[in-house]
Amino acid sequence: MAPRGKPEEHDLFRHDLELESPLVVGADEAGRGCLAGPIVAASVSFGRSTLEDRGGGALEGLFDSKRLTEKRREALYPAILGTARTVRVVVRSARFIDSEGIQRANLEALEGSLAPTGAAADAVRLVDGFALSEGAPPHRRLVKGDTLSASVAAASVVAKVTRDALMRRAAELHPGYGFEGHKGYGSAAHRKAIEEKGPCPIHRLSFRLIASPDDEARRSPQAARRAA
Repeated sequence: MAPRGKPEEHDLFRHDLELESPLVVGADEAGRGCLAGPIVAASVSFGRSTLEDRGGGALEGLFDSKRLTEKRREALYPAILGTARTVRVVVRSARFIDSEGIQRANLEALEGSLAPTGAAADAVRLVDGFALSEGAPPHRRLVKGDTLSASVAAASVVAKVTRDALMRRAAELHPGYGFEGHKGYGSAAHRKAIEEKGPCPIHRLSFRLIASPDDEARRSPQAARRAA
């Protein structure tokens, strides 16, 4: 069965093969819009032979992780690890996000996932949706890359599965918020839990829904002066 909403005419593996590179590296993130938990970035590289035979068929159905069921993501995860040339994961915590801002956390995590991992010098590196700093390895911004490129789609699956596992663990450490279900996103149940229980240590206090005036004052001397 094809992933929900997948355009049948588009071949993610052909896209990467047509780049005419011995190695294609894709990078993507998960959790940028969440109210709690980390942001996770991942990079995955595939050689031409893997792209040509789709990992011996193990990668059939690979697509944007958001358009796959949880069961399908969990099945693809070990297939990706077993067929990729390299896999790299970078995690930035909620406290880092509060300190540095979500945009910097996102870009830094993506850039870190592209750090040298033995990739060929002439590898093509694709980043889903974002152009990184001048200090990042040479790369190309690919809008909606997780629906176009096999390597970016694989990175999206690795980032999502990794983050979901972290949030299931968070549910054990901080019960009552439902992290095992919504994974930190702003569902109605999650927002209600925040209203009733207040934020826990992995909530992003810099996000407007969660922050209180006291939180703002603690984070920003300017905010403190305004409150005074």
